[in-house]
Amino acid sequence: MGNAFRLQADPARMTVSAAPSVVRSGEHCSMAELQQLMGYEPGAASAGEVVLLPMRRLHAGDSLYHEGAPAQAIYFVRAGTFKTYRTAEDGYEQVLGFAGRAEVLGFDSVCMDRHPTAAVALEESSVYVVLVRDLFTTGPRSPTLDRIVAIAVSRALTQRGDLADLMAAVAAEVRLARFLVQLSKRMAGCGQSPRRFHLRMSRRDIASHLGVAHETVSRSFSALAGWGLVQVDNREVEIIDMERLTVLARSTRGTADEPRRVNGSPLSLVQPAKQPRSMCEASP
Repeated sequence: MGNAFRLQADPARMTVSAAPSVVRSGEHCSMAELQQLMGYEPGAASAGEVVLLPMRRLHAGDSLYHEGAPAQAIYFVRAGTFKTYRTAEDGYEQVLGFAGRAEVLGFDSVCMDRHPTAAVALEESSVYVVLVRDLFTTGPRSPTLDRIVAIAVSRALTQRGDLADLMAAVAAEVRLARFLVQLSKRMAGCGQSPRRFHLRMSRRDIASHLGVAHETVSRSFSALAGWGLVQVDNREVEIIDMERLTVLARSTRGTADEPRRVNGSPLSLVQPAKQPRSMCEASP
């Protein structure tokens, strides 16, 4: 079958096969597993659909796909964290985002023949694979899979607005605050702690994503910690005061040392630093 997998002709049991260039583990998942990953309870409408999707496992540093590579598939993140980026002509790596559990990758390649970006695993990760050609197959189809793909891509497009929101802020501390608030919401959406987590990405990756220097990210973390908003220990982060961090994140054009307001009342950012507390890591 070349470099693609296809849904088999028997509508009662649709299976897939894939070339090693896309799937290397030989493992598969059922439609019910994919539904559960995406937060949907398998319903009666999908009970008769037996669609097996290939699964691919990656180690930290492994590339899921390269920039400019043929667009073969889109990927649902089963576990782990990925960094998406684009490389400029001068070799600078611009980090566009980070994807975790239940998010989709590679969808921006569907309208073209090649991936416009690259994706690399930041830790031990795994993905479910749906080949692009099977999104438009004229053979037996899975309405449930179609629905999952449509909703996942819609969510991904919504999250693309997060990058524009980050870049709209003037102060580096505000950009970092927005990044942490966005990450907190995504962690909560995956059923993980929205206040205590382990950053899978490096500070250099965060700096590229925020459009600031590496040293600026370190200073911004120190500033947020000094204001009593977060506690940081290397990649371990705990949000101590979510309300005030959110207030800071809302300040698009302001500077970091200005007083903030909540419901019309002044709210100073500068608070005595709290005593260190133990931190726990939330698994991806």
